[in-house]
Amino acid sequence: MAQKIDVTKHVLVPAHTVVSEKEKKKIIEKYNLKGIELPRIFKDDPAVAHLKAKPGDIIKITRKSSTAGESVFYRRVTSA
Repeated sequence: MAQKIDVTKHVLVPAHTVVSEKEKKKIIEKYNLKGIELPRIFKDDPAVAHLKAKPGDIIKITRKSSTAGESVFYRRVTSA
């Protein structure tokens, strides 16, 4: 039987978290967005599947950066 690999533990996979509804509203207001204007990430993406994110949720991706220290990106969860 094939062993499942937890991609979230890999050094090259940045931290993914689901933002709260309060933070979601702040992000939308700050960047003057419609939800569909964010890049997509699928709910069954290996880096997101363990979060049990629902379509419409926003995922915060925090990457380490040698120049900026830390970079934050946002993605909209979608089912397809």
